Amino acid sequence: MTHAHAHAHSAVFALPGDINTLTGGYIYDRRLVAGLRDQGRQVQVLSLPDSFPTPDASQMAAAMAQLLALPADVPVIIDGLAFGALDTVALQNMRAPVIAMIHHPLAQESALPADLADHLFRTERANLRMARHIIVPSPHTKQMLVERYDVAPQHITIARPGTLARKGSIKGPVSSPPLILSVGILHPRKGHDVLIDALGQLTDLDWQAVIVGNPWDGDYVRDLNDRITASGLGERLRLAGKLPDDDLQALYGKASVFALATRYEGYGIVFDEALSHGLPIVSTRTGAVPDTVPQDAGILVPVDDATAFANALRDMLADPHRRDIFAKAAAEAGAILPDWAQTAEIAGQVIDNL
Repeated sequence: MTHAHAHAHSAVFALPGDINTLTGGYIYDRRLVAGLRDQGRQVQVLSLPDSFPTPDASQMAAAMAQLLALPADVPVIIDGLAFGALDTVALQNMRAPVIAMIHHPLAQESALPADLADHLFRTERANLRMARHIIVPSPHTKQMLVERYDVAPQHITIARPGTLARKGSIKGPVSSPPLILSVGILHPRKGHDVLIDALGQLTDLDWQAVIVGNPWDGDYVRDLNDRITASGLGERLRLAGKLPDDDLQALYGKASVFALATRYEGYGIVFDEALSHGLPIVSTRTGAVPDTVPQDAGILVPVDDATAFANALRDMLADPHRRDIFAKAAAEAGAILPDWAQTAEIAGQVIDNL
C-alpha cells in the first residue's frame, strides 16, 4: 500500500471535549466515526477544548493550534459546536480541507443572551463560507443553513442518523399501568417542564412516567424537581437522570408512549429510537420533528402548550385501540429507517469527493 493511497483513506474528526458525551450530537459523531472506520478508513479523533462554543482566548488559541497543525492532504470533519465559533481569521490559514458537521446552528440554541447569539450567528455564517463541504443530519437543518446562513445548497449533504439494528425487535411485555417514556437531556430546550405540567392535568388516568436525560443544566434540574413536588404526582413520575444504555433499552421495551415536549430539534435521534421500538409519539410541531415523526405514528402539538400536550397524551392513554394504530405505524416506519452504515457511507462519499 503506497503512502499516498494510505492517506486517501485517512480523515480527522475534531470535536470539543469527549466524544463519549451522551447527547444526540455526540452519539451521532461517535457512530459516524465507527462507521467510517468500518469502511477501512483511518479516522483520528481530535479532542478540542470542551469550552466551545464559548472558549476563552487561550482555549481558542489551543484549538486553532491543533487544527492548523493538520496536514494538507487529510480532510478534517469539524463538529459544529466548535466549527461555528472558531476564529474566522485563523481558520483561513488551515491547510487541511474542512468539512463542517452542523447538527444545530449555534445561534439557534434557545435561551442565549442576545449579544452571544448575534456573535455566534456572525462567526458561524462567516466560517461556513470556508468549509469545503457541510454535512447535516436533516432536511430541516439544510433549509436553515440555506435560508439564514446563505449557504449554497450544493455545498450541503444530508446524512440522516442511523438507528441501531433492532429491526423486528419483539416488543417486550408493556408495563401496566401504561408507561410514558421521555428521553432528552435535562435542558430547557427539551421542554420537560411542559411535560410535567401536562401530566399534572392527567391525574384521573392510570399511568406512570419516566424522564431519562443527562442532568445538563443544574438550575433546570432543580426547577424540574420542584415542579414534580408541586405537581403532587409523587411516585408516578420519576426523573431518572442518565441511565446505562441497557436500562434505557429496557424502558423503551416496556413503554406504551414516547413523549417529548421539545422546544426545538435540529434532528431528534430519540424519535427514530422510539419508532424503531414501535412506540407512538407525542411531541411538538417544531424544527425537524414533523420531518422525523410520520403523521400516522404520533400526535404533534404547538410548542409550550401544556394543555394541548396533555390532551394528546389523554388521546393515547384513554383509547388503547387508537394507540395501537399509532404504534403499528410507528413500528412500520421504524423498520425502514437507515442504519449507521448508510449514514457513514454518505459521509464517506463527501470525504472522497473533496
